[in-house]
Amino acid sequence: MATHYLEFERPIADLEAKIEELSKLSESAGPAAFDAEIEALRARLHEMRRDAYGKLDAWQKTQVARHPERPHFVDYVAGLIEEFVELRGDRKFADDQAIMGGLGRFRGQAVVVIGHEKGRDTVTRVKHNWGSARPEGFRKAVRLMDMAERFNLPVISFVDTQAAYPGIVSEERGVAEAIARSTERSLMLGVPMIAVVTGEGGSGGALGIACGSRVLILEHAIYSVIPPEGANSILWRGARTAEDAAKAMKITAQDLLAMKIVDRVIPEPPGGAHSDPDATIQAVGDAVEDELKALAGFNPDELRKRRADRFYAIGRTGLR
Repeated sequence: MATHYLEFERPIADLEAKIEELSKLSESAGPAAFDAEIEALRARLHEMRRDAYGKLDAWQKTQVARHPERPHFVDYVAGLIEEFVELRGDRKFADDQAIMGGLGRFRGQAVVVIGHEKGRDTVTRVKHNWGSARPEGFRKAVRLMDMAERFNLPVISFVDTQAAYPGIVSEERGVAEAIARSTERSLMLGVPMIAVVTGEGGSGGALGIACGSRVLILEHAIYSVIPPEGANSILWRGARTAEDAAKAMKITAQDLLAMKIVDRVIPEPPGGAHSDPDATIQAVGDAVEDELKALAGFNPDELRKRRADRFYAIGRTGLR
């Protein structure tokens, strides 16, 4: 049973509690005492999850995208990357654990992997700064992308951050310039780069490692120029709500696909990625494998041109 439920998941939580209670009674009453009842409740639970997650609005998707039990970067690495070797530091100032990365093998192919890591408890969240990178995190990403191009290795990035860290020390060390350099390096890579928005893709903190040859997004993930709370504060001076902002901003995977900001939506299990992390990780792996195969035949100049054409086209067609 999950340990964290969103507001709209309360009926699901109640039913899971009933199943758990009945399962404990079954253990004390003897084998198969309540098997039929438990099976019926599980079937009903599956239907409830499917129905609830089939009609989420933009604010509910924002909550799902931020769910603490969704797979994190370390989970994708553990499930998809063999022989992973983490590489630390930007060779200029420090190592920022909000952005992690290194070398490994993805289904037999050597790759460079980069991604945001938020952490799961107080200790790891402080260590990873809740996934909000400082300048040295983006400079580490640039260093890893330089290495990828030098050794002709594809890059896979996993995007999950509310934004880059906006504190004074971050500004003093040039966070805007660092994001710009990382964005530029992503755009100019001569090797394939697949970016996957796995949770919340927020602001420049996301864009710095999301300018891939192909940009994929999980079904209930979001991708935005600013978090809904920030949009409400700045645009409406707090007069409305974050929920209103989320709906107005068109930040869901489905909206983004329609506007051609992302290239592919990866389905999540009924109940969201947190309900079956292993299935989610494998679905992401299958999608990344498909995209890497499709890009395998292009030379560096072709990859740069295709990437440039893709990003130049955003906002120029289909919007009035």
